[in-house]
Amino acid sequence: MPNMDPKKTPAVEQDPVVRSGNFKEVSAGYTTYEMARGEAERCLNCKNMPCVSGCPVGVQIPSFIQKIKEGDMAGAHAILKSTSNLPAICGRVCPQESQCECKCVRGIKGEPVGIGRLERFVADWGMQHADELPKAEAVALNGKKVAVVGSGPAGLTCAGDLAKLGYQVTIFEALHTPGGVLVYGIPEFRLPKSLVRQEIATVEALGVEIRTNSVIGRMETVDELLGEYDAVFVGSGAGLPNFQKIPGENLNGVYSANEFLTRINLMKAYTFPEADTPVRVGKRAAVIGGGNVAMDAARCAKRLGAEEVYIVYRRSEKEMPARVEEVHHAKEEGIIFKMLCNPVQIEGDENGCVKRMQCIEMELGEPDASGRRRPVPKPGSEFEIDVDTVVVAIGNSPNPLIKSTTPGLETQKWGGIIADEDGRTSKKGVYAGGDAVTGAATVILAMGAGKKAAAAIHADLSGEE
Repeated sequence: MPNMDPKKTPAVEQDPVVRSGNFKEVSAGYTTYEMARGEAERCLNCKNMPCVSGCPVGVQIPSFIQKIKEGDMAGAHAILKSTSNLPAICGRVCPQESQCECKCVRGIKGEPVGIGRLERFVADWGMQHADELPKAEAVALNGKKVAVVGSGPAGLTCAGDLAKLGYQVTIFEALHTPGGVLVYGIPEFRLPKSLVRQEIATVEALGVEIRTNSVIGRMETVDELLGEYDAVFVGSGAGLPNFQKIPGENLNGVYSANEFLTRINLMKAYTFPEADTPVRVGKRAAVIGGGNVAMDAARCAKRLGAEEVYIVYRRSEKEMPARVEEVHHAKEEGIIFKMLCNPVQIEGDENGCVKRMQCIEMELGEPDASGRRRPVPKPGSEFEIDVDTVVVAIGNSPNPLIKSTTPGLETQKWGGIIADEDGRTSKKGVYAGGDAVTGAATVILAMGAGKKAAAAIHADLSGEE
């Protein structure tokens, strides 16, 4: 019998007071098969499968959920892995509420099926039972080689899909650890790094080679790669932080969110002095921005000992791009939200360290190019916030290194590589996808771009459509 409860089966979570003092994963998801099956029974197994149309990588959602109902976890896992190389990651960080779940019929008169929670449950089950699952059969190499620049979600997806088609794939990663934004940008309490390593290992098991400490554009250019490989996919992400260009941004204690999170996530600053890389927070911290990265930075600052942490955002909560779940978790953990406020200056002390931030209140005017109402300053509404640390989380742009060292590669004015919907660029043999094309976006959209590019590469190199 279907489960017609209008609400999702709740996930197990750490208590907010406890978790705000540690970096352990906030959500444990569904901890028993009974919980997962109860939620799976809410799926109506619609014939037209609207949820699938909302998934950028085309996961066959009703099919894997049906296998959960039947108790066939190995079958559910096989269906997931047939289209997604990183299901345990997607189940945790995908914005399902604006993709697959927002298409769910059950969401019309209640809450949609917890697709993300079920994906996570199946993926985690697969990791726990990896030794019992059939190993993927070795694919005969087709004699063609592809270079992938960047080991983030776009690069890993592209590489995995091509390896399954018989290509010899090498990933070139600039950092010392593979994973891209999965390891440097998303905190441990949302995405455990041990899990990321396991997901990457499944891609390597397909025959993909990953070369770390390989900065393309310095060690080798894209043109030099084209001399050795039949195609190059650029999935180098968006690692160049944006700033507001207000006075005081060069003071000690001002971080880009990119640096702040990299120090914490990749360099393990939260274990200092065990780790060599410290991060200064102090008693009061302010994070400028309203996206998921801002939520991550604020929640990290709280865990590093800041007594007061502010989110300072120039629009209202309704316009915030962050996931509702992330905003909810931040509020539970005591993050203070300063909506309709914009910093105008950061002030320092005699030692050049941050001591306060001057802000002005905003009100919403007419919609701008993004479709959101433009924030307008309210005259005479200036105020100050005493802070020791400021984190700027207003977005990132692609690093200009590849653009500047690759003649014939057309880019947008802001640095994004110009590519068609299948990832083909202006330079023959070069494909691109993910944040390097769109600017900072979501993990699943980057994966979708990597999947499309892999299909285009295969079509162009094999002559198959």
